[in-house]
Amino acid sequence: MSKNYKFFNHRGCEFFPCHNIKNNDKFNCLFCYCPLYFVENCGGNSTYINCVKDCSNCMIPHSENGYDYIFKKIIEINKEKRNEL
Repeated sequence: MSKNYKFFNHRGCEFFPCHNIKNNDKFNCLFCYCPLYFVENCGGNSTYINCVKDCSNCMIPHSENGYDYIFKKIIEINKEKRNEL
């Protein structure tokens, strides 16, 4: 089975690449806006500026294994939430 659903590269985007990268071919645009943005302990390289999360130094969503990391983190968070009920 192909894994094409895990990777999307949009070189036609006016913001491409939105981060400083070495290899444009491996830049994943699938999670242009990270689904983990509102997760405090997302595991990424984020900072806070005036109480606003700044993820500009995080490459997890744009990496080759970004889909797997984010999917696993969402499952983990959902399990934690269910255990709180």
